[in-house]
Amino acid sequence: MKQLIKHIFNNFRYMDMKLLIATAVIIIFGLFNIVTASSREAISIEAPLYYYFFKHAEMLLIGLLLGFIILNVDTKHYKPIVLVLYAVICGFLFYTTFFGTSNRGARNWIKIGPITFQPSEFVKPVIITFVALLFERFYKFFRTRNINHYNKIATIFFVVFVPSAFIFLQKDLGTMLIIMIIFAFMFITSPILKKEKFKSIVFVLVFGVLGCLLISKITGKNLLSEAQLDRFNYINPCKNYETSGYQICNGFIAINDGGLWGLGIGKSKQKYSYIPEPHTDSIFAIIAEEDGLIVCIVIILVYAYILWRILDISSNASTIRGRYICLGVATYLFAHIFINLGGLFGLIPLTGVPLPFLSYGGSFLISAVCSLCLVQRICIESKKDKNNG
Repeated sequence: MKQLIKHIFNNFRYMDMKLLIATAVIIIFGLFNIVTASSREAISIEAPLYYYFFKHAEMLLIGLLLGFIILNVDTKHYKPIVLVLYAVICGFLFYTTFFGTSNRGARNWIKIGPITFQPSEFVKPVIITFVALLFERFYKFFRTRNINHYNKIATIFFVVFVPSAFIFLQKDLGTMLIIMIIFAFMFITSPILKKEKFKSIVFVLVFGVLGCLLISKITGKNLLSEAQLDRFNYINPCKNYETSGYQICNGFIAINDGGLWGLGIGKSKQKYSYIPEPHTDSIFAIIAEEDGLIVCIVIILVYAYILWRILDISSNASTIRGRYICLGVATYLFAHIFINLGGLFGLIPLTGVPLPFLSYGGSFLISAVCSLCLVQRICIESKKDKNNG
């Protein structure tokens, strides 16, 4: 027992404290901000004011418990664990595709009694870890010239394609897009030769376009629904206020009303029937309205600092798997931040993905916390290897 406690304490000592503090600050801020952002939604379902706060706190606790396990398991033992998790999640995705619960046009939820979760959110850290392990396993093979590498490249693509196909069939295009972004960046930075990367990317793009055209021809329908196509009318959203621009335009109003210092905590007007589900995808607009531009700038700077710390841990990782796990997690968080804020500011189509550590959402919160714990585990191993070396 003493050895276990000592082991846990040593692991905590080797964590990146700067990253830990930065993430703790934004997680705590997000947790308490849920109270004011979700007040209208809580009243509408006749629930207590702190209903979403406690649900979010419960999911945070689950994420921290799982993260504690991740922090204390060496990544050299990850292979069988990841294989089991990958199989289980693919099973959940299969079930969700045909028997899941629909939400906002996507069939991507499983409801078991009082428990509701989104399996596609857990795909992200599992795919990141799985692909990182494959890059490490085939590293020397990929760097060896004058031999055919495409069979191993195809294996990696297949690992990513299977869950992505299920998510596509669920019409959860936002999640699928993020998985594609994560894999694309990991693939571009992988040990695979540049020529083979280029050929693989061209093949996948051509195959993807032809596949989409074929599916559209067979079904006689567009791959995107009318609601999804409307989201591409994101330029000058207030001109389309009654249709596609409603949410973005009200987000603009919230940000403008907040000004430099904000209207004050709990004084948002846009969360009352103007912005749909203000505690989830549009929470940044409510923060801007109540807390002001200064707080929003601080939040963005904290995000930038978190990403920088993760990339720094990646560059100092003592293993190939550690380097790519950190790169994958950094891309994962950046993709969510960019797509959420880009849609809110009208820079890209509004996709409807949560903002890390601020948006309400159990499955995503657990996934994001576990991903950060993966990064901290890499930091622990790298520092231990450096000390032992």
